[in-house]
Amino acid sequence: MPARSLLLVLLLLALAACGRTPPTRGTRAEPARPPARETAQCHADLRAEGVDFRVLPDRDFGNGCGVFGAVQLTDIGVPVTGITAMRCGTARAFAGWVRNAAVPGAYQMLGSELARIEGMGSYACRNVVGSTRNAGRRSGHALANAVDVGGFVLKDGRRVSVLGDWNGPDERAREFLRTMRRSACRRFGTVLSPDYNAAHANHLHLEDDGARFCR
Repeated sequence: MPARSLLLVLLLLALAACGRTPPTRGTRAEPARPPARETAQCHADLRAEGVDFRVLPDRDFGNGCGVFGAVQLTDIGVPVTGITAMRCGTARAFAGWVRNAAVPGAYQMLGSELARIEGMGSYACRNVVGSTRNAGRRSGHALANAVDVGGFVLKDGRRVSVLGDWNGPDERAREFLRTMRRSACRRFGTVLSPDYNAAHANHLHLEDDGARFCR
């Protein structure tokens, strides 16, 4: 091919590439999928810990949302309301946090066994909320990679909620919630609380993303 013709072809290719519309920030045509080997190991870890779960089929909902390598926790020793699909790594971290932090913490710090945990959702196809800078970015919930916790109900009838007790009058309840956050920060990549912003005034956001951000 003559040099002049080759140059023209290269120029046309470059112009075509420049004309492509970049994807909207925070959305992906193909959501990231965890490696199959990683998911299989996670299933084995849950079984070894005696956690009951149901494997969910992979589903791509489009616009950067999907459920891949996810499970539905059915029994981790303490009932948890308000949760659905969770990516297996998040489910593993959550089950460990409940069993090794929330359960003993409630008994040791509040003097009562834990009756149930009040979840506020796991999978939801939506963007980050409460942050102007990240408003166009998909939330970890859009990939079932996060879970929100709003409160803890004790067997003696008391209820400790993030909304009512994070800055409430009960010192033991305040310290319990902060201890739960500190413990979660050792298991999850991102942990957000009322100290982060107003959008998290009523829950702890727990996300298995490797970010090492705790607030």
